[in-house]
Amino acid sequence: MLDFHTSLMDVNARDVGFADAPHDLPPRTAAKQFLDVVVAIILLVLLAIVAAVLIMLNPFFNRGPLWFVQERMGYRCQSFAAIKFRTMTAPRGPDRGAFDALETERITMLGRFMRKIRLDELPQIINVLRGEMSLIGPRPDAYDHARVYLTSIPGYRRRHDVLPGISGLAQTEVGYVDGLEGVRRKVDADLRYITSRSFRLELWIVWRTIVVVLTRRGA
Repeated sequence: MLDFHTSLMDVNARDVGFADAPHDLPPRTAAKQFLDVVVAIILLVLLAIVAAVLIMLNPFFNRGPLWFVQERMGYRCQSFAAIKFRTMTAPRGPDRGAFDALETERITMLGRFMRKIRLDELPQIINVLRGEMSLIGPRPDAYDHARVYLTSIPGYRRRHDVLPGISGLAQTEVGYVDGLEGVRRKVDADLRYITSRSFRLELWIVWRTIVVVLTRRGA
């Protein structure tokens, strides 16, 4: 049994030597790209079914648009438009800052359920088919927040040496985070993933993702 969770907790996010080590990695291997595309195409059927159901439920439990599109930071720190099912109401004040607490009060009833089982992430298979994301990789942050993290968290830039993912080691072992220390913990996990990338690790993350979904450990 792989004990990645324990090893991740022992990594220090301030370890600049580890975080900023020289690197020259491809965004993803040819085999991973093939699997990403095949699985994403299969999931298009599920996406269509879920979207149809949400169109009927949203007027009652999640009033507003079906989709949520946000500029996020991807491979090589380039921006792209990430697509999700909307789970929150529109903000009533200034946008949330990079280190502000999660705005859980804005999550709708239906949105909370979707987040619990990570269903809100499903539309990102479109980003996978566009070549902007992978199924497994570091979770892409909002672009404005990511620009702040680049200047305040050692090693943050390195997590963009690979394609961002719908799920990843940080998502399964750390979960949703806020605040400086929370983001550092997430970066720890992302750097561990990038350093230790292997088919075995990818399969382990897929398994852990299934466990998280089934046990409803989302935010």
